[in-house]
Formats: sequence, structure tokens, C-alpha cells
Amino acid sequence: MVRACAHATGRRLGPSELARFEDVVLPHLDDAYSLARVLVRDEHDAQDVVQEACLRALRHFETLRGDGRAWLRAIVRNCARTWYRGRRAAARTTEFDEELHSGDAPGDEAAVRLERGEARSALRRALMCLAPEFREVIVLRELSGLSYQEIAEATGSPIGTVMSRLSRARRQLLEALGPDAPEAG
Repeated sequence: MVRACAHATGRRLGPSELARFEDVVLPHLDDAYSLARVLVRDEHDAQDVVQEACLRALRHFETLRGDGRAWLRAIVRNCARTWYRGRRAAARTTEFDEELHSGDAPGDEAAVRLERGEARSALRRALMCLAPEFREVIVLRELSGLSYQEIAEATGSPIGTVMSRLSRARRQLLEALGPDAPEAG
């Protein structure tokens, strides 16, 4: 697959460089997809964003310095922004359906699943109401577990800006969920 992508980019990569790309970048594809899914709100568009990000990563692999995960996330983020700008006029409203992708065990009781589903739905709706720059930092921190420094590198923002956006995003989420929000599971 990577060899076909390398051919599609027009780059001539040696076997060792292709192997290094596979070792450094490919393990982070699931993480990249999760980020893209939240940013673009549609599974098919997220796949397209990740594919474009991988092509860009391959095309510019020689510029990688440091962590492949943070680097790929930054590329996914930029691809998602490009996608979003190109489709803003279409005003797509398809949302991520976490219930389809939840990790609930089959043995969970119906009431617990229902409660968790309600909490996830409320959180998803509140998350999607945030402005993209707030949604992005909250996802990178709370769902992906990136440090402030990693978020700053991925977004190209100073750490102070990251901290400020996280604080505002958390406050806006709490306000959107309200006092009667179901507990997250």
C-alpha cells in the first residue's frame, strides 16, 4: 500500500525509507482517523482526510523531526481545515455516531447501555457545538491524551493559547451540558 502511495506522489523512496515510514507513521493511523472523524464529523470524509494526510506525510517525510504521532496529527489537522474550508458552503451536518463505535461489552445491562448512550449523545452534541479551535484542543487533550506541548506543536499555537482554549472549551462544554446532564460513563 505504501509503495503504491509513494508511486502516486511521484517520489522515489528507497526500501529503507519506506520501511521507516511504515514504522514511524502507520502505527498512528487509527489515532489520525479518530481526530479526523471528530474534526470533519463524517466517517467517509474522515477517511478521505486521513488518506490525503498520509499522502502529504509520505510526500514530505524527509521533514519529520521528532514524534511521528504529533507530526501526523498536525498534517491531519491541516487537511481537515482544508476540507472544512472547501465544504463550508455545503454546510454539512452529519455527526459522529459514537454508539456505533462504542466499546460496550455485550454483557452490559440495557439500562446501563441506555444511560451511557444518553451521556455520550449529550457530550457529542455539546462537543459539536464548540467552535473548531475549541473542539480540536479538547479532543487532542481529553480523548487523545496529548500534552500541552504536543497540542501546541500540532496546532502551531503557543502553549498559553492552548491552555486558554482548553479552559474555555471545558467551560463551554459544562455550560452546554447543563446541571441535569447525565453522568459520562
